Amino acid sequence: MEKTQTILDKLADYAKERTEIAKSRVNTTEIKKMAFDMEKGTFAFEKALKKDDLAFILECKKASPSKGLIAPDFPYLQIAREYEAAGADCISVLTEPKWFLGSNDYLKEIAREVSIPCLRKDFTVDEYMIYEAKTLGASAVLLICSILSKGQIEEYLGICDELGLSAIVETHDEKEVETAVSANARIIGVNNRNLKDFTVDSDNSRRLRELIPSDRIFVSESGLKTPEDVANIRRAGADAVLIGETVMRAADKAAALKNLRSAL
Repeated sequence: MEKTQTILDKLADYAKERTEIAKSRVNTTEIKKMAFDMEKGTFAFEKALKKDDLAFILECKKASPSKGLIAPDFPYLQIAREYEAAGADCISVLTEPKWFLGSNDYLKEIAREVSIPCLRKDFTVDEYMIYEAKTLGASAVLLICSILSKGQIEEYLGICDELGLSAIVETHDEKEVETAVSANARIIGVNNRNLKDFTVDSDNSRRLRELIPSDRIFVSESGLKTPEDVANIRRAGADAVLIGETVMRAADKAAALKNLRSAL
């Protein structure tokens, strides 16, 4: 019987298609040269997360598979400027175009506009996407354990190190945390949303925290909506949180971030 494709399978397959199209325009050798010809990164993303207080990564996204259209009007540069002014430590920019309605151009323009580090939030399935992220101005990329082998994660982390980029290695269960730890990921994200069916369990980060060594940066992602959620995850040992929809939907983004910080 043929296996039913999850949303994550479809996102990964589409990322492969997009990459092949990108390679037909600028091949891997060329994009790699472009990336290495740029000034080496300073691992600014992970430096921004290494603070005594909880670090906040705020997300610029127009839509998602679980919530549909989040921001019909999407003044992404204005949003990014508001995030920076509100005191965000980093910005996550969706570049996946089909389900999240993201764009490489959003990242390129936002990275030029703000002085805080930007994460390229996409479904990295090929080393090409890491070189591409560097040329777009990203300070970090996302490596998702569910769609990559341990060997791929190790290889991609090595490429990131050569380029001076940070990488969030994203996990969802015990096995994936073990993979991330053994691949020597310096930043380990725990997604409270199951990317296979998009259900959310906000306790997921708390459960998996004890498996992550204290010398790694621990990021809790998704499903954090209230000051109490944020305070609870801080008590559980999170170094950073990635907040998407809660602040994206707020008319006053500074007030929304201040509210989320209020219980810390």
